[in-house]
Amino acid sequence: MAVRSDIRNVAIVAHVDHGKTTLVNAMLQQSHVFNEREEVPDRVMDSGDIEREKGITILAKNTAVRYTGPLAAQLGEPDGITINVVDTPGHADFGGEVERGISMVDGVVLLVDASEGPLPQTRFVLRKALEAKLPVILCVNKTDRPDARISEVVSETTDLLLGLAQDVTEEGVDLDLDSLLDLPVIYCAAKAGYASVNQPEDGGLPDNHDLEPLFECILKNIPAPEYEEGAPLQAHVTNIDASDYLGRLGLVRIYNGTLEKGKQYGLSRVDGSIENFKLTEILRTEGLDRVPADSAGPGDIVAIAGVSDIMIGETIVDPNDPKPLPLIHVDPPAISMTFGTNDSPLAGTEGKDHKLTARMLKDRLDRELIGNVSIEVLPTERPDAWEVRGRGELALAVLAEEMRREGYELTVGRPQVVTKKVDGKIYEPMENTTIDCPEEYMGDVTQLMAARKGRMDSMTNHGSGWVRMEFTVPSRGLIGFRAQLLTKTRGTGISSSISAGYAPWAGDITLRQNGSMVCDRQGKASPYAMQRLQARGDFFVQPQSPVYEGQVVGVASKPGDMDVNITLEKHMTNMRSSTADVLETLTPPIVMSLEESLDFANDDECVEVTPESIRVRKIILDREAWYKWNAKQRRANKAAANN
Repeated sequence: MAVRSDIRNVAIVAHVDHGKTTLVNAMLQQSHVFNEREEVPDRVMDSGDIEREKGITILAKNTAVRYTGPLAAQLGEPDGITINVVDTPGHADFGGEVERGISMVDGVVLLVDASEGPLPQTRFVLRKALEAKLPVILCVNKTDRPDARISEVVSETTDLLLGLAQDVTEEGVDLDLDSLLDLPVIYCAAKAGYASVNQPEDGGLPDNHDLEPLFECILKNIPAPEYEEGAPLQAHVTNIDASDYLGRLGLVRIYNGTLEKGKQYGLSRVDGSIENFKLTEILRTEGLDRVPADSAGPGDIVAIAGVSDIMIGETIVDPNDPKPLPLIHVDPPAISMTFGTNDSPLAGTEGKDHKLTARMLKDRLDRELIGNVSIEVLPTERPDAWEVRGRGELALAVLAEEMRREGYELTVGRPQVVTKKVDGKIYEPMENTTIDCPEEYMGDVTQLMAARKGRMDSMTNHGSGWVRMEFTVPSRGLIGFRAQLLTKTRGTGISSSISAGYAPWAGDITLRQNGSMVCDRQGKASPYAMQRLQARGDFFVQPQSPVYEGQVVGVASKPGDMDVNITLEKHMTNMRSSTADVLETLTPPIVMSLEESLDFANDDECVEVTPESIRVRKIILDREAWYKWNAKQRRANKAAANN
């Protein structure tokens, strides 16, 4: 096999908030991608608005840095070595992006927080790397944290690596276990841009003041791309992008052969058919920019133009000798939501150019399927609604938020789990959940998880005043859990979870104790009515805001739904009173985000999403029709329980 010694392809993987994007930022700065006078934003790779607002990476993105240090000349490349870096998400809901990113690299840098250590997503990304037989570099980040415990974290990660390697080997993957014992370790403070092979003291910075040891470790331990000389073209489409001038772009990793601008090639579709096309443009990545190129060879990761409907997983091949590569495999979805048209009385009344129709909504969901490998869109009984399945509620909530910002009006149903039948029994997805919280809240968290059918697997106290608990819990038990955890722990609790397969149905779970305050007529919320009702619960709406029948305007202080007339006005009289001018004070309403609204909604409720507003409402708006439906559901549940 021939080797491209001037290229390295590496993915940076980690649990959420362990510093992947910050490390990529430092790598770009120290590779002189930016001008000296250029102001470089933090987390420059998180280019999306939602990514910056939430502080997490949602889409896997690639960049390229040019290493020209002393090691490049020693390896026979005095002009420098190109390191293609793929920045992957750390949240389990975007695991499809991780799988897609891993599919186009030759090794991974596993980033682990020096205090938190390996967490559920660390296990997920590490397992995927081992299944792909990729070499692993351990990078212990945030060594300067006051609560850092560097030696323990290295030990925990090594144990995790060897345990996963044994599991993967038992499943039939041929791994070199001896090489895993010699795990390269780099100690890093990504925010400061420091890295070293020498372990610093807990809470201290590395003794080297640049990232040179990290670059050298990548060049020594990540193999250069190999290819077969004279083999026919094989270029795997791993991502989709768009250009105002070139149209749709396909991001491809070339395994064999050469791409040349202006030539004819074949595109092996998902169904196995071959479609010929002319390659109109090749774009190489340099830093954060894409520059035109005439050709690209084995090991290169480039963007290409020429096919208007190119999709992830397809292979660009030689039309005379097509040899397509296997499709990208992703784990099946576990959570579903119903996306439908907005049929509320306020639909289309809040602004111009809103996208309202079922055709527009379906076209947008079809476009999402092109670039998102981890979701599915299925039809429902209604012609204007579709079931959208994904890895988790956050991933689907982000999709709804993106559509809202693009001008769509829609309704989104409460998250549901995707079940399956095994030997006639219903099985549901489970999650391995890790919770870190101060010791004094341990009892509250345990009680909270017990109510959601969670089973404690282990508990660890590191002696720092914090305790780590690991649970196995049904996926539906985690819907709306994060908000309650933050309430119970006064905002200090940290939770993370990863799929744990399927298990028999765990029984009914009561996720919400309080009922809804439901508006019984259309109009405007009056301060007088809200002042009279505020002892009965907390409101979601502002005074004088429009409301309609079936809208959930607040959360009741007791179980069970409560119909309220929030539009009642004070009648005028000719009676005078010495206290008539005393102003009544209203408790400020609760303002919920889209994710919080989805967590709050009951099974008979959905969330109305528009570019201007987010409202919780009943699926059946007419109150009389809703009562008939509710009585029918109770009779059906009672009959099922008796049988």
